[in-house]
Amino acid sequence: MNSPWFLLATMAGCGLVTFLIRFSFIAGGRHLALSPRFQSLLRYVPPAVLSALIAPEILIRHGAFDPSPVNPRLWAGAVAVVTALLTRNVLATIATGMAALWIIQHFF
Repeated sequence: MNSPWFLLATMAGCGLVTFLIRFSFIAGGRHLALSPRFQSLLRYVPPAVLSALIAPEILIRHGAFDPSPVNPRLWAGAVAVVTALLTRNVLATIATGMAALWIIQHFF
C-alpha cells in the first residue's frame, strides 16, 4: 500500500474523477434547459465565491478574527475596493491592493 505506484495511481484516479465531474457540466450543459430566473441568479455566483475566498484572507489574522484598525490587510482591501470602483480594472485593483499591503505592512 505504500508503494509509489499506488500513490501515483490514486492521484491519477482522483484527477480523472475531478476532471469528469467538471467536464460533465461543460459537455452536458448545452442540453439543460434553465429558466431565465435561474440564469439571472447565476450571475451572482462569481462574486459570492470570490467573497468567500477573499474575506477570510482579509479578516483573519494570526488565526483569529481581526476587524480592528491595526489590521493591514483590512486597509489594503479597502484601497483595492476603492481602486476597483474607480477604475473597473482587475489588474490595477490587484496591483494597487498588493502595493498598499506591502506599504502598510512596512509601517505596522
